[in-house]
Amino acid sequence: MTPHPHAGRGVLARRRAGILLHPTSLPGGGVHGTLGPHAYRFVDLMAEAGLGVWQTLPLGPPHEDRSPYQCMSVHAANTQLISLEALRERGWLDEAGDAEAPSQGERSSALRRAAELFRARAKGHERQAYEAFLERQQHWLDDYVLYLAIRDRFEGRPWWEWEPGLRDRDPAALEQAHNELGEVLEQFRFEQFLAFQQWQDLKAYAHQLDIALFGDMPIFVAHDSADVWARRELFDLDETGQPRTVAGVPPDYFSETGQRWGNPHYDWERMRADGFAWWRQRIASELEFFDLIRVDHFRGFSAFWAIPGDQPTAAQGYWVEAPGTELFEALRGEFGELPLVAEDLGIITPEVEVLRDDFGLPGMKVLQFAFDSGPENPYLSHNHVANSVIYTGTHDNDTTLGWYRSCSRELQERVEAYLGYPQEVMPWPLIRSAFASVGRLAVVPMQDYLGLGSEARMNEPGTEGDNWVWRFDWGQVPPGLAEQLRGMADLYGRIPDTGSG
Repeated sequence: MTPHPHAGRGVLARRRAGILLHPTSLPGGGVHGTLGPHAYRFVDLMAEAGLGVWQTLPLGPPHEDRSPYQCMSVHAANTQLISLEALRERGWLDEAGDAEAPSQGERSSALRRAAELFRARAKGHERQAYEAFLERQQHWLDDYVLYLAIRDRFEGRPWWEWEPGLRDRDPAALEQAHNELGEVLEQFRFEQFLAFQQWQDLKAYAHQLDIALFGDMPIFVAHDSADVWARRELFDLDETGQPRTVAGVPPDYFSETGQRWGNPHYDWERMRADGFAWWRQRIASELEFFDLIRVDHFRGFSAFWAIPGDQPTAAQGYWVEAPGTELFEALRGEFGELPLVAEDLGIITPEVEVLRDDFGLPGMKVLQFAFDSGPENPYLSHNHVANSVIYTGTHDNDTTLGWYRSCSRELQERVEAYLGYPQEVMPWPLIRSAFASVGRLAVVPMQDYLGLGSEARMNEPGTEGDNWVWRFDWGQVPPGLAEQLRGMADLYGRIPDTGSG
């Protein structure tokens, strides 16, 4: 198969502009957006606006807190993104009802009915596609659906609280679970097939319009995940499955106790022993979804903050070197030039910069961080380098309008002076600065393109409550927005050159 021209580093071969929006933030009924008609309308809007890159957050199945950064599998897709309307169009769903706003029970029932109709109606090539999917994804799929089914049986309790035979993967206990849960396992496999298929359909549509898809990969894995349950030997766990050390960051200006994330650390020696096979499979899975991948907390590949598992805060942690160079050499041997972007925000050591630059990985520049110090601030536009991705803000920041409103008047004046006392209202001066940057890719959150305030913030780190729930409505899209963005993208040389990648 000939790679699509967007594949790999081709996304950053020339100047482009993009948009940051998670599919859950798309309009429609139900608890969040899906891969249905609104997703295709969104891609059409991007094409009209001359935006060549759609960046999302991780697409995996989240826990109850809905955070896409703590998923139950690094390979699986979030089946809540499945569009029931798209299933109707394929003839795999035929009952009446509102396809876009069912209750959770109605949705589950509809997906079971879709499985029945698929078995009854699927054409030969569709059945072959399903069988090929099962074979290609076997290395993770069987463990994931079993984990999910057992977790449901135990009312959502994490795997280390299951009965010991299942917790510790005793072969007899697993075989019994397989026998008892066979129908549930097959349903979960089918739902993964649907989610993968709908994403691939959307990806193909985006590619037809010369739009590349840009994903996000957390460096660490959730403790309560199929990945850790199935491959405990790859993680720093004790005999009961509890982490000996967990991930986080040390105390700093913002937090006296640091941040304790709670993810188990990897057993890097064990991963090194088989040439980092787990990571090679993980990147291969990401590349099924995306053309380019942001690596969250990239500095953890150089050295990571290890917090003893019995410590309640990050204050007692210590630095441990990680084999980042060996890992990326193994990945480059498998995939060639790596289609990765390093999330290198915050306090970054020279060793992290060397690791990033040795493998030619672009870093990130966030304009909201640019104005709180002097002219040497690396986030100011005049300090950018071409091999960078430029953001007004990320999913963890306030919207640009919310950020600007929260700045002191002194800081606002500094922003205005740097940007030339622009006549445009915020957030447009910062969007223009991102587009004008020498950085090859400028990505702006949808909230900023819509001119929304703090009420549209996606996530506030360290808080619980209303994170990950923001959605836009088509009524919020101003008339003429696509033309305005296309004009700006053209002015700053960011219109995709169709066919050249």
